[in-house]
Amino acid sequence: MTELKKGYTLMHEHVTIDLSGVKGDPDCRLDCFEETVREFEQLYEYGVRNILEVTNIGMGRNVDYIRRVEEASGIHMILSTGFYKEPFLPESVKEKTVEELAELAEHEILDGIGENKEKASVIGEFGTSRDQMTPLEEKVFEAMSLAAVRTQVPVTTHTTLGTFGARQADYLLSHGVKPEKIIIGHMDLSRDMEKIFEVLEKGVNIGFDTVGKLSYCPDTFRVEALREIRNRGRLSQVVLSMDITRKSHLKSGGGIGYGYLFEKFLPLLWDSGFSKEETDLLLIRNPERILGQGRK
Repeated sequence: MTELKKGYTLMHEHVTIDLSGVKGDPDCRLDCFEETVREFEQLYEYGVRNILEVTNIGMGRNVDYIRRVEEASGIHMILSTGFYKEPFLPESVKEKTVEELAELAEHEILDGIGENKEKASVIGEFGTSRDQMTPLEEKVFEAMSLAAVRTQVPVTTHTTLGTFGARQADYLLSHGVKPEKIIIGHMDLSRDMEKIFEVLEKGVNIGFDTVGKLSYCPDTFRVEALREIRNRGRLSQVVLSMDITRKSHLKSGGGIGYGYLFEKFLPLLWDSGFSKEETDLLLIRNPERILGQGRK
């Protein structure tokens, strides 16, 4: 069980991440400590008390950095383990067996990460490429499924532009992962209600976790999709976040910043007829249920 502070929880964020090597773009190295803390202090004022940090092995995870941000901002950071997707998978994914990869994730959950022994509470984000699961990605899915079944922690995935979500859910369910512990990520980017409900009807959770990334998907679609999900009785299976990954996503870099969800998106939901109770379901009660309902 993950203990949460009482308040809002963002369910798919990166406090620090470094994909700059593969992408060849220094903007993809998010390491702006003072700017991040400044934005998180504002998040705290908005009522955010927990962030699920989904940077894992091979993505530039830095536990000491994350804990420094936590201490400076007062927001509780939930750590993750696992491996991302191609082309960002480390060589160890090729070299190790499925069992060895599963044991590595289990070790970070049960015994802690590296020398500081901070424990991961979630497996993710691990994902698939656009419209496909490569052999190496399937190896990760098999290993992470094993680790999830053995440890009973939640899993959270990456879908590329919302594709392959139903196949991800089928894979995890067929390997014994409990539906209530599964989050299929980035389903808002599918921009396809049929695909979204195909996943929801499997009983798993989904992430509308790229809020504000308007070049990929307008927020008007997210609002209308959430209205339809609510009307069809599936709102208890959705979590929200923004997936900030670049310096240019921060306000100091000219971007929307971590606060956008509270400054712009929630007012859109309320203006469209959502109640405070319904947005609290998305940001408080659903995360509590998935992560284990513990509170600090």
